[in-house]
Amino acid sequence: MLMSPKDRLAKLRYLPNGYRPLVPGDHVLCAQSGQKIPLEDLRYWSVAKQEAYATPDLATKAALEG
Repeated sequence: MLMSPKDRLAKLRYLPNGYRPLVPGDHVLCAQSGQKIPLEDLRYWSVAKQEAYATPDLATKAALEG
């Protein structure tokens, strides 16, 4: 029987124009806030840091922190 990835944390490889699932799931956590981000809403991430962000403001803050 196949298990549904519903309410499971996904592990992703962040690429410049998208991402590749490494572990199936339906969400990731924001590296700045810890907020759950459903994969269908994921828009902001850092390829260099391999981190996801919930909002553009949080992505900018992470970029400025270095």
